Amino acid sequence: MSLTANPALSSRGAARGRTQPLGATTLNAGLLLALLALALLSLAIGPVPLSLGEIAGALLPTDATGSELLARQHAIVTEIRLPRVLLALLVGASLGLSGAALQGLLRNPLAEPGLLGVSSSASLGAVLCLYFGLAQINEWLLPAAAMGCAALATLALYLVARRAAGNLTLILAGVALSALAGALTSLAINLAPNPTDVQDIVLWLMGSLADRSFADIRLCLPFIAAGMALLLACGRELDALTLGEEEAASLGVNLRRLRAQIIVGSALCVGASVAVTGAIGFVGLVVPHMLRRAVGFHPARLLASSALGGAVLLLAADVVLRLVSGGYELMLGVVTALIGAPFFFLLVWRERGRPA
Repeated sequence: MSLTANPALSSRGAARGRTQPLGATTLNAGLLLALLALALLSLAIGPVPLSLGEIAGALLPTDATGSELLARQHAIVTEIRLPRVLLALLVGASLGLSGAALQGLLRNPLAEPGLLGVSSSASLGAVLCLYFGLAQINEWLLPAAAMGCAALATLALYLVARRAAGNLTLILAGVALSALAGALTSLAINLAPNPTDVQDIVLWLMGSLADRSFADIRLCLPFIAAGMALLLACGRELDALTLGEEEAASLGVNLRRLRAQIIVGSALCVGASVAVTGAIGFVGLVVPHMLRRAVGFHPARLLASSALGGAVLLLAADVVLRLVSGGYELMLGVVTALIGAPFFFLLVWRERGRPA
């Protein structure tokens, strides 16, 4: 029995993969250079513009005898801008990698944590933790609640996909999960004890990297690192899975372990990301589709490239919104939705005539 909602996907990909792909090594090198350039630009822009020399000087330790200007630049870079850059890299990489892994497991081009209700389910877990004040008891309960709900949503989607459901069925299942999670989140907002709690939850749900610190990075880093390690280790098995379940099993792939590994890895990545930044959607959908042809349609090669591409996309979106927002900064989740929604519509339009 096939997992895929689109069994012709891998054969089409293999055929197109013969058309001289760019190469994963060249692609990843280019993405790393873009990432470095964007990181430096993100550190430089803001109400107090900084040159590359000033950034380099600010990153060095300062002492009490240093100038007041240097101390201020050090505080701006290390306490405000650097945590934002590092969090964009972590969250973007985890979302891009999760999208590529889910698409490889489900063999469905429309699989993505945001579209399939995984992100909204993670948001529900985090909102419930905030609503009941559990995050004040222990800071680790917030990512745990987000990851638990993300894991349940991913498992439900897998149970749908394993019955060879079509693209439409999988999307509808994701819509149902998103609707349920959204309704329960709205209920929590409706029953919030005071307007301040309502505002905090709503702003958090929009997704943002603003006002984050190294404490947020320490909170999500262990979970994102573990999730990404699990997903990156699935490359060989995902390559074999493009041949079909029976063929992959004959090649020694433990399908049950592979499914569990991707479900747990995606839940760790998405849940931890949502716990610190709120819901940021469409990264896992856009990035793998932009890079799949360049790596020759190989799921294993796509994993690392999607992680780098996700980091580039999220950091670029954050830089752009900071440049165009003016006095009032836009929410990052809103910007990624404005980018991703038209892309999703275009993708559905291209897939409309293909067999489900």
